Amino acid sequence: MTKSNYKLTDKDFRQVNMRSLFGFQLGWNYERMQGSGYLYHILPQLRKIYSDDTPELSEMMKIHTQFFNTSNFFNTIITGIDLAVEESQGIEGKETVSGLKVGLMGPFAAIGDSIFGSLVPTIFGALAASMAAQGNPTGIFIWIAAQIAVMVFRWVQLKFAYKEGVNLVTTMQDKLNALTDAATIMGVFMVGALVATMVNIKFAIVPKIGGVTMDIQNNLDMILPRLLPALVVGGVYWLLGKKGMTSTKAIFIVLIVVVALSAAGIVSKM
Repeated sequence: MTKSNYKLTDKDFRQVNMRSLFGFQLGWNYERMQGSGYLYHILPQLRKIYSDDTPELSEMMKIHTQFFNTSNFFNTIITGIDLAVEESQGIEGKETVSGLKVGLMGPFAAIGDSIFGSLVPTIFGALAASMAAQGNPTGIFIWIAAQIAVMVFRWVQLKFAYKEGVNLVTTMQDKLNALTDAATIMGVFMVGALVATMVNIKFAIVPKIGGVTMDIQNNLDMILPRLLPALVVGGVYWLLGKKGMTSTKAIFIVLIVVVALSAAGIVSKM
């Protein structure tokens, strides 16, 4: 057996999508990362393409358990192209499949992390948090709607990639780096906006020097508005770069320091 006679159906796509959404990270490990999860979410389709108990199925199972790691939000694009190749070429396409997985997992990991791991949560999380801080529950539904839209995107991309096949790689190749850079820059802008709007801290102390009142916060605002929140965020970023420091430890340090400074009348909420 070399080429397959089996054609994937809508039922197959639903099964792959369900396994991708709920089981793609099963078996994650530091040696092969998502390798076993990748095999798990397409194994029923491999069995249909190559039939059970065949050398071809065994060989492709070994190939699909090799090292693999990409964004959960774009993994089914790779899967769709993979299945299109295997359906049309069978075992003869194994080198193509291996090359596609190796070549695409890095770019899609960068795009997925930038857009869906940073940009989308930052934008919609900021909206939801800002509304929640004002007592408006609408932000909850905005966040839920955004997550549903992401799930729909993950669902429809599989069949789209399958239909486009290898041609999708050539049409998207020139756009991958530009899309990654654009998403990264947008994410940086959003983080800056969050620092300015959500970190509400100012100097409360107003010392007197020679009978002259010195408004520290006002002077800082003249230099750069929201300078103190930026310094606080920069300090936390510096802490997280220290050996042995975790985000949990950093949170407790910030809480303790801010409470102490507030009790001493040095800082307050804006």
